[in-house]
Amino acid sequence: MKNISILKISVIALCGIMLMAAVSSCRKKDDTSKSTATCKAPSFLKAGDKIALISPSYYLAPETVQAAAEVIRAWGFEPVIGPNVGKKYAGQYAGTLAERLSDLRWALKDPDIKGIICNRGGYGTIQLIGELSKSDITKRPTWLVGFSDITTLHEMSTCAGIMSIHGTMASFIAASEGKDTSSVIMRDMLLGKIPRYIMPANTLNKNGQASGTLVGGNLMTFAPVVGSSADALANDNIILFIEEVEESMHNIDRQVNMLQKSGVMDRVKGVILGEFTDCGTEFDYTTEEMLSEFFAQFNIPVICGFPAGHGDINLPLIMGSTVIMDVRSKGAAIAFRGVDGEEYDIHTDGITAPNPTPVQKRLQLSGKRD
Repeated sequence: MKNISILKISVIALCGIMLMAAVSSCRKKDDTSKSTATCKAPSFLKAGDKIALISPSYYLAPETVQAAAEVIRAWGFEPVIGPNVGKKYAGQYAGTLAERLSDLRWALKDPDIKGIICNRGGYGTIQLIGELSKSDITKRPTWLVGFSDITTLHEMSTCAGIMSIHGTMASFIAASEGKDTSSVIMRDMLLGKIPRYIMPANTLNKNGQASGTLVGGNLMTFAPVVGSSADALANDNIILFIEEVEESMHNIDRQVNMLQKSGVMDRVKGVILGEFTDCGTEFDYTTEEMLSEFFAQFNIPVICGFPAGHGDINLPLIMGSTVIMDVRSKGAAIAFRGVDGEEYDIHTDGITAPNPTPVQKRLQLSGKRD
């Protein structure tokens, strides 16, 4: 009898251990599960609203910022220049980290500021990760506009659950006097006019339909933040937008392979390839051909040649919004959802740059060149 009792106790103990292991296993699975990002759109602007001009990355001359401010005033808004704009640190930065962070926090917290346009890209926003909290972004949702190095801020905004605009910056607005198509569409987007982009057929496209949260931007800016608190690619059901400038093909290939190896591609439902300006030519195919071939293995829709990035045309995209991709043999379309606004169609093949800006000048305006 004694032996039978010991056996019963042993069996019960073993069952208990197995149950605890099963529960632990389930918890681990839950802990590593991802969720779809749900982002809120800030309120759209109206005539007379204040727009802050700040420099989170590289320096932009005060006279250029002032020229952009005059354009924004002509649009019917009231421009407000950040307190630290015009400062320079280490020869390139638009002030110290503390000064750049201070202007960003000021623009996000001031109740009178309804929109933020970044002055220039370059480098430096990765230094803001961990310094700017989610509550800084969510307490008073504000439209933030920029591209290139500003990609980090878009990632941070998406992680905080707030939409933002991948679009032209003050340096470009000043250069074109705000008359270029990219600036006009971005201005109208701030006012609540939401484009549905319709693109012509592209032999490198991969047909299909998909929807998901729009994330990404400049590849060399968002790839290094994978695994950080600003990693918007950690969410499920994402549409990945990629653009790049002045990068070798092997470095671009290295980064997208790294995204695959780190598990990002398991969560990507579709890809939008933007401009690849002045990138390498070391292989016997183009950057777009290389990337189209790479993404083909995942059996997801791919749009090639969307005019956004460091090219002459930089059409605005709403990062953090739900995007619907529809790619067919006759062409493709991109629509934004979760944004209350007036939707209208833009046919991208009808957009041209009447006065193309030399590549070196565009690189200087974006912060890639002195």
